[in-house]
Amino acid sequence: MIISERIFMVMEEKGISQLELSSKTGIAQSTISDWKRKKTNPSADKIMAICDVLDVSPFDILQDTIPSKGAGEVNILVASEGTAEFEILKKMEKLNKKTKEELRKYVKGVKNKK
Repeated sequence: MIISERIFMVMEEKGISQLELSSKTGIAQSTISDWKRKKTNPSADKIMAICDVLDVSPFDILQDTIPSKGAGEVNILVASEGTAEFEILKKMEKLNKKTKEELRKYVKGVKNKK
């Protein structure tokens, strides 16, 4: 499944139209329509905006596109919705790389104080 197919699948699950996605992301509706019609994918700079509107992680959109060989091992953590861990993970996935690194160092420092 290509990225745009997954995006349209999530849009359908969440009842979000192309027009709504366009207005909330600032991406032209014709561009979104082209993804479906021409079976093309959005550019990388649009993925985060799409994920924010659809309330999904980039992994949710890209998961079938990650190569299974040579990409390294993928580890998955599971947290139940409604738990503190779930809320933290949802917020973390939206952080930029620098902020994630700062948070990692902070958590490591707190862990070492025990």
